[in-house]
Amino acid sequence: MPKTILIAGGAGFLGSHLSDSYLAKGYKVIAVDNLSTGAIKNIEHLKSNPDFLFVEHDICAPLPSVIMDHELEIIANLASPASPPHYQRLALETLNVGSIGVQNLLELAKTKKARFFQASTSEVYGDPEIHPQPETYKGCVNSYGPRSMYDEAKRFAEAMIYVYHNKFKVDTAIVRIFNTYGPRMDRDDGRVVSNLIVQALAGQPLTIYGDGTQTRSFCYVSDLIRGFIALIESGEEGPINIGNDGEFTILELAEIVKELTKSKSEIIFKPLPGDDPLQRKPDITLAEKKLKWSPTVQLREGLLSTIEYFKS
Repeated sequence: MPKTILIAGGAGFLGSHLSDSYLAKGYKVIAVDNLSTGAIKNIEHLKSNPDFLFVEHDICAPLPSVIMDHELEIIANLASPASPPHYQRLALETLNVGSIGVQNLLELAKTKKARFFQASTSEVYGDPEIHPQPETYKGCVNSYGPRSMYDEAKRFAEAMIYVYHNKFKVDTAIVRIFNTYGPRMDRDDGRVVSNLIVQALAGQPLTIYGDGTQTRSFCYVSDLIRGFIALIESGEEGPINIGNDGEFTILELAEIVKELTKSKSEIIFKPLPGDDPLQRKPDITLAEKKLKWSPTVQLREGLLSTIEYFKS
């Protein structure tokens, strides 16, 4: 019998790509999503696949029998708003999904004896004082501020997973994701890559917050999903950083987007939001050593694919 993976947040940007990959590996996939930020269009192409089941449900509520009745080998939790406009609009929901939702899925993993995989985030490092950021860095995070509902929900989720792993011997893995982009991003999610591409294609000014010297590392979605699967199948516990270690200023990113879209848009500057990190770059030594993983898609190549997606 094929193995079954439950993907929470399965109609989201990353969850839909992970669904594609596990179906291609011969798994049955159950995608659960409350569609607060996920979208049916991301999984429309899977609905006719007999090995794919979509369940519209909030993981903060008791899990329905359609999920509980299945044998599960893997539970992958990607459920959470992930961009500032979404998690600030859904502040309580973000805190709940990082606590109640995570515990519900951990209880399910304990019952089913399944491997539990958590999509955590580089935001647990906050505005880092160490560069690049290794997994041993404990972070510089503001627990009382405009980004705290997301950062602290993810930090709490990691602490919850630690308890279930050590007290209840649940088989767990944590990945810390750095900025990711690619097809199926939401055009209105407020992330810098989608913002700049959508503005460039519409002939609107390209908006940079701050002076543009702050840095990010951008990982293409196919590289990230490869890293997810490598971690899930490795038996490693983590946390492990997965991200592209190429570092670019936001101004550099805007100039590349202008070039690739052949846009004549001007670049405009607006005030930097509170607690926005000034530097972000993963130390991926652990992923290279433990998972034999490293990114392969360069920024220009990935941006071209993403631009084509937004054009369509």
